[in-house]
Amino acid sequence: MKPPDNHVHTRWSWDTASSSTMELACERARDLGLPGLAFTEHVDFTAWGDGDGGATAPADVGARPRVTPMNVQGYLADLARCRELYPELRLLSGIEAGEPHLFAGSVAAVLAAGEFERVLGSLHAVEHRGGLEYVDSSLLADVDPHDLMRRYLTDMVELVAGSSVFDVLAHCDYPRRYWPTDRAGEYSEADFEEEYRTVFRELASSGRALEIKHQEPAGIGGADALVVAGGR
Repeated sequence: MKPPDNHVHTRWSWDTASSSTMELACERARDLGLPGLAFTEHVDFTAWGDGDGGATAPADVGARPRVTPMNVQGYLADLARCRELYPELRLLSGIEAGEPHLFAGSVAAVLAAGEFERVLGSLHAVEHRGGLEYVDSSLLADVDPHDLMRRYLTDMVELVAGSSVFDVLAHCDYPRRYWPTDRAGEYSEADFEEEYRTVFRELASSGRALEIKHQEPAGIGGADALVVAGGR
């Protein structure tokens, strides 16, 4: 049996609002013969809320002009409709919480607004010039890529140690998708082996899982994902 896709974004995520729907994802899952999906919509924030921040938080959240709040009630209603339309699929509710160790109060408020069966924790941004900045091609062009990757993995350890709200750690080396091979050479995990091991040891000691991605030519949403127990 094929595994479910446990990391899917649809129109309820701020960055895929116009490119995907739950129904389209369900149709694709059925075509591929997948047993189910977890709709883990992006939850990010544009300002510090009650209970957010901490010793490692930058002074400002930083510019996030595209980020919008998740419509929890609309999302849950859409999910209920798809569960009726596709009873053969196991459809899980969920979110992907960005920087949950920094936005603890804000993430808790979203989780309190509905029932979520799968919570991913992710790190999309790091401190840069006093605020949070997404780790993308623009930031990689402004700093040394190897230094940024080491800082990213160090922050990932802080995320795992500083938040217990998530069940699964998502895309542990997110910056590599923007890696500038033209000036930094091919990405090599061996260059960051000790940093990877530190992240995995911290995750394993917490008893939580690591997301392992397997991207097919025509996936569902952000990626096809397997979830396995973290190992030492």
